[in-house]
Amino acid sequence: MAKDRVVLAYSGGLDTSVAIGWIGEQTGAEVVTVAVDVGQGGEDLEVIRQRALDCGAVESYVADARDEFAEEYCMLDLQANGLYMDAYPLVSALSRPVIVKHLVTAARQFGGSVVAHGCTGKGNDQVRFENGITALGPDLKCLSPVRDLALTREFAISYAEKHDLPIETTKSNPFSIDQNVWGRAIETGYLEDLWNAPTKDVYSYTDDPAYPPLPDEVHIVFDKGIPVKIDGKDVTPLQAIEEMNRRAGAQGIGRIDIVEDRMVGIKSREIYEAPGAMALMAAHKELERVTMDREQARFKQRVSLRWSELVYEGQWFSPLKRSLDAFILDTQEYVSGEIRMTLHGGRAEVTGRRSDTSLYDFNLATYDAGDTFDQSHARGFIELTGLTSKLAAARDMKFGKGEAMPKLNLSQGD
Repeated sequence: MAKDRVVLAYSGGLDTSVAIGWIGEQTGAEVVTVAVDVGQGGEDLEVIRQRALDCGAVESYVADARDEFAEEYCMLDLQANGLYMDAYPLVSALSRPVIVKHLVTAARQFGGSVVAHGCTGKGNDQVRFENGITALGPDLKCLSPVRDLALTREFAISYAEKHDLPIETTKSNPFSIDQNVWGRAIETGYLEDLWNAPTKDVYSYTDDPAYPPLPDEVHIVFDKGIPVKIDGKDVTPLQAIEEMNRRAGAQGIGRIDIVEDRMVGIKSREIYEAPGAMALMAAHKELERVTMDREQARFKQRVSLRWSELVYEGQWFSPLKRSLDAFILDTQEYVSGEIRMTLHGGRAEVTGRRSDTSLYDFNLATYDAGDTFDQSHARGFIELTGLTSKLAAARDMKFGKGEAMPKLNLSQGD
């Protein structure tokens, strides 16, 4: 009789390596591991695959999803200008649905009925993983060894040493770190004291903006909200992010230090590095200002806020998120053109814009010769836009409820 199978999201680190054997002991199931490359760097996928097998996995599924992640997830965040709490470019939240997609694919391929992840019961990722898993595989069950099977850090070290697992059992880094090509998230350790400033060892994707190299001018061409050329060279979404990570990172751009509202109701101090994401978003926002209708742009700000909240809260596959995607993509129809930026000392400053789909009319905007704006229209326009306030003010005066006017002091001298 075939054993049940658990599909485990596998990073190659201590906790998930120990989870392979621990899940087997606690549930009697075989474990299939899934490792997904979203540009986090580190070890080769083949090394991770072999380690999983050496730790007891019966199958090990690996996927290079860097292009998929950049094209289908990061670019939609860019088009949405998606920032949670107007600050966080959804670094970790964006990567979870692509990992979930491969977890469910592996579950179907290898006959798994349970999908496991390494999240705690305190953070956001447990929600993101489990909401995503049940959205794509409603028949699948979810398991968290850390949360559900009491797999503590101390136990993991002891277990790995006892079973001679091929994994490092000590870790000098005091921080909890999650990273991918869109950015890097750092928390815990001394950062949990809100008064403590980040030290240099916190950062990896960005250099110190206080000591920048010479200013770096970059030209970015967008097609419907997607970067397609940098300094005249064709780029894929992944190449665009990687190039801007390198250049904006060298200038210390994209450092974020916020106290964030987690889904479980607590506040958490988070440090982020997202040089490419924040530089590209600054360029994209400016091109939208040139090419998007005023009312459309205003409403899109509201949509972007709600979209960001949904992604943060693990609702990537929800009906509302899907509907908002359609609106966002429609707004990008004319967001094409070129942005010139200067990267320097922690800032990405737009210095030039041009677009064949621009709504900017030089002859209407200029105050010099050639001005085609008919100023005679202004008086009637002002009368109409102020009419409702004028009527309300007249009513207030009629009933003695008008705003009290300040008394003017007309006395002369000192």
